[in-house]
Amino acid sequence: MDRIRVRGGVSLQGAIQISGSKNASLPLMAAALLTDQPLVLHNVPRLADIGTMIALLQQHGVEVEAAPGENGHRHGKTLTLNAAKITSTTAPYDIVRKMRASVLVLGPLVARCGQARVSLPGGCAIGTRPVDLHIAGLQALGATIELDGGYMVATAPHGLRGAKYVFPKVSVGATENLMMAASIARGTTILDNAAREPEITDLAHCLIAMGARIQGVGTETLRIDGVERLRAATHAVIPDRIETGTFAMAVAMTAGDVELVGGRIDLLESAIDTLRGAGVECTPTNAGFRVSRRNGALHGVDVMTEPYPGFPTDLQAQMMALMCRAEGAAMITETIFENRFMHVPELMRMGANINIHGASAMVRGVRELRGAEVMATDLRASVSLAIAALAAKGDTTLHRVYHLDRGYERLEEKLAACGADIERVKG
Repeated sequence: MDRIRVRGGVSLQGAIQISGSKNASLPLMAAALLTDQPLVLHNVPRLADIGTMIALLQQHGVEVEAAPGENGHRHGKTLTLNAAKITSTTAPYDIVRKMRASVLVLGPLVARCGQARVSLPGGCAIGTRPVDLHIAGLQALGATIELDGGYMVATAPHGLRGAKYVFPKVSVGATENLMMAASIARGTTILDNAAREPEITDLAHCLIAMGARIQGVGTETLRIDGVERLRAATHAVIPDRIETGTFAMAVAMTAGDVELVGGRIDLLESAIDTLRGAGVECTPTNAGFRVSRRNGALHGVDVMTEPYPGFPTDLQAQMMALMCRAEGAAMITETIFENRFMHVPELMRMGANINIHGASAMVRGVRELRGAEVMATDLRASVSLAIAALAAKGDTTLHRVYHLDRGYERLEEKLAACGADIERVKG
């Protein structure tokens, strides 16, 4: 099993190209199931989760062609997805268990085919992360859904019909699933208390290019007037705001100076404001924005994760690593997922001073972190340990890096190009 070795103490300098968004790419790929015409996606990142979604779509009969980036989208790859013939409506356990986002095929399959059999999902082991909202929303659109042997079995033999559905809590995945399904349902669907993440806006723009009729994009109320069929389209995936924030925190951790090429401050305003409050400079450039911390110490800042446009839960672990080297204390509160402090014991192995109180963690900055053998427990926890290692004294070895490969494209190569002493050790 691969490991990553980091020798800390090097200030990052240079430029990093931001990849296309993983969290946008996955629902966009699932949207290909809604039409019998090709969907072309540019700027798709090269990640393990993308490979899993490709395998899942191929299981359904989707023809997938992958090519190097084209037409100016040279940093990501281009996928052409053709679901002219859906040969299976079953999403099997052996694929779905690898990635929670596999549940995103449920809505498109039942909307187009009138049936779907999708295994309950896997992915990072973060709390319960239930699929109840996906099920309840599709039931509101007229689907009958039963749980049978670990599978969600959905049927709508006469098609889905528009309805009003109010999400009892904000859910990104459920909003995506219902927006896709409603695009080809009969009549009008109103989704209230919908998630507003940029990835949902990106999906809506792609669906509109395919012929969907969606109003209220970017707001908490979506109106979708169903159409009979969707058509071919070409769409470029937005840059990955979580990767952007991750590298910004890595630069801050090492008192570096790096331009994040393709990074967009407008997708990440809450996190950027938090970094500025901690003493980190974030300055727009023609190609993205520059992150630097050349003078002065980091300051402890309190953070509470919230649905967009609040501070992203997917940057909580990275921010905690950064606060381990700040002056003073920082209270970090997680409101989105249960059990998302699994990185804390590993950071403490490196000398961090962290106390957990329920859904909050009190981080007191320390003078020095020390290299250690540490183990990744999930995707974002793994990269928080890598960030800590960049500023630690001595060598750190990060185990279970397959978590990292699910969401970060060539992480060690991008950091090494900016001077980091980091390498992958093949297992």
